[in-house]
Amino acid sequence: MPSRIRARLEGLPEDLRHALVKARHANRWSQRELASRVGLPQVHISAIETGKVVPRFNTLLDLVRILGFDLLLVPRPLVPALQSLIRDSEHSASPGSGEDERPLYATEDEAGRDEP
Repeated sequence: MPSRIRARLEGLPEDLRHALVKARHANRWSQRELASRVGLPQVHISAIETGKVVPRFNTLLDLVRILGFDLLLVPRPLVPALQSLIRDSEHSASPGSGEDERPLYATEDEAGRDEP
């Protein structure tokens, strides 16, 4: 069996499934609430999140968009850089993370100085 078919049969990548669960929790939605917004049974959401079911593309697209995200095609060599940008964005959005922030245009010398 070709590897691309084997990968599809194995289900969604684990990190994508975890991201869907995390996004659902961030919206404070139960599986039942997400299911009603997408028009699926709750058991189907559970099966997607646990990797027992691979959703069709349209279903995955609906889930992602309802959760406030979008799907993008990213060249594989750029994936680590994009993941780093996302982590940085999540870190800067967390409470208390503004302590070491500096303007994007500040130089290293300016970042360490107190304002006069």
